[in-house]
Amino acid sequence: MDVPTDCVDVESGNTSDQEDDRSSDNDFGPSKLGTKEHWENAYQKELETFKDIGDVGEIWFGEESMNRVLRWMDNAKIPENAAILDIGTGNGAFLVELAKEGYMNLTGIDYSPASIELSRNVLQMEDVTGVTLKEMDFLNCRGELKGFDLCIDKGTFDAISLNPDNSKEGKKLYVQTLKDALKDQGFFSITSCNWTKEQLLERFSEGFEFVQELPTPSFQFGGKTGNSVAALIFKRVH
Repeated sequence: MDVPTDCVDVESGNTSDQEDDRSSDNDFGPSKLGTKEHWENAYQKELETFKDIGDVGEIWFGEESMNRVLRWMDNAKIPENAAILDIGTGNGAFLVELAKEGYMNLTGIDYSPASIELSRNVLQMEDVTGVTLKEMDFLNCRGELKGFDLCIDKGTFDAISLNPDNSKEGKKLYVQTLKDALKDQGFFSITSCNWTKEQLLERFSEGFEFVQELPTPSFQFGGKTGNSVAALIFKRVH
C-alpha cells in the first residue's frame, strides 16, 4: 500500500467511537482507500505504466520518509543480517533502498497481486536479488509471519483504519499480528498521516515500548505549530 493518496485529517475527519472513548480509537469515516479493490486497481495502473515507460511510481510520504527510517536504523546499529519485514510493500521502493544500504534479510508483503508483480519488476530492474516477496494480507497471515527483528509500516495501518468493513476489529488484529511477527525486543517503525503521536502511543501501548519519535516536517496554522505526519519507533516487549 505505497501509492500516495490524500490522507484523512485526524483533527476534523474522524468521528467518535461509541464503544471506546480512548483517543486512539477514534474512527474516520469509511473510505475507498481502505479497500483491497482500490489498491489493486491503483497498482494495476502503476504496473502497466512501469511496463510502458519504466516508471516505478511515487513513494508514500516521499523519499524523505524512507531516509529518516534509514538514518534511525544506522544510528540504532540495526545489523545488516536483521530480519526485516516491509508491511504493505507497494512498489518495493523501500526494499530497494534497504538492499542498497546492505540489508540482506528482507521480506515484503502486500495483499495486492499487482503490487507484488510491480515490486518484483522494480527489484529486478535495480538488480536487487535475494528479497522475499509474498502476496499476503497482514491481517490474515495465520501466524506465517514470525521472527522479525524489525517491521516497517508506511501507510498500511492508515489504510486499515479506513476500511469500511469493521476497521475497529482490523486495528486490533493488526496490533496482535504485529506482536506475533516481532521477536522480543524487535523494533517497529510506523509512519502515519492519519494518527497523531499521542494516538499511536495509546494504540501500541500494550506489548510495545516507545523508543523515539523521528523528525517530520512541521507546519504553522493559526499561530500553532504541528506535524502532518507522525513517525515513531517502538520496541516489542513481553
